Amino acid sequence: MSRIGQKPVEIPAKVKVQVNGSDVIIEGPKGKMNFSVHRNVTVSVDGTNVLVKRASEDRAVKALHGLTRSLISNMIKGVTDGFKKELEIQGVGFKAAVQGKNLNLSLGYSHPLFKVIPDDLKVQVVENTNIIIEGVDKQKVGQFAADVRSQYPPEPYKGKGVRYKGEQVRRKDGKTVQ
Repeated sequence: MSRIGQKPVEIPAKVKVQVNGSDVIIEGPKGKMNFSVHRNVTVSVDGTNVLVKRASEDRAVKALHGLTRSLISNMIKGVTDGFKKELEIQGVGFKAAVQGKNLNLSLGYSHPLFKVIPDDLKVQVVENTNIIIEGVDKQKVGQFAADVRSQYPPEPYKGKGVRYKGEQVRRKDGKTVQ
């Protein structure tokens, strides 16, 4: 039994959930999201709860059961509160700026790097070195943050690079003279 899939998802007062066949549409104060459910999983609304049921006891269907419940829970949290990732840039001369629909990164290369900001995300740069990414979809927020971080991941010798806020980077000693 999927312990996660068994739990009902509570619907807050400001959120509307509609189930049309295999499509789940969730509307809230921050936006609207939709999701297409796998054919072996059914979703129903019971008062102020969303219930997820599965068709069989196969291993793959059990996994889809818990996954579907988690995705619906994340969508409800996204349309009510939203998701947020914070990145920090460390290094001399390393900085970022938002220019229209692009994030301009100066990370020590001979050229600036431009990342196109998706339409449903909001990106802010604070003090040239702190990047705040906000959005309704948890997957899009996390993927854009990972894409920005992958442009210059933190290196272990000097600690330069783009990292998540609060991320600890294990430092290594450099070469020693004998």
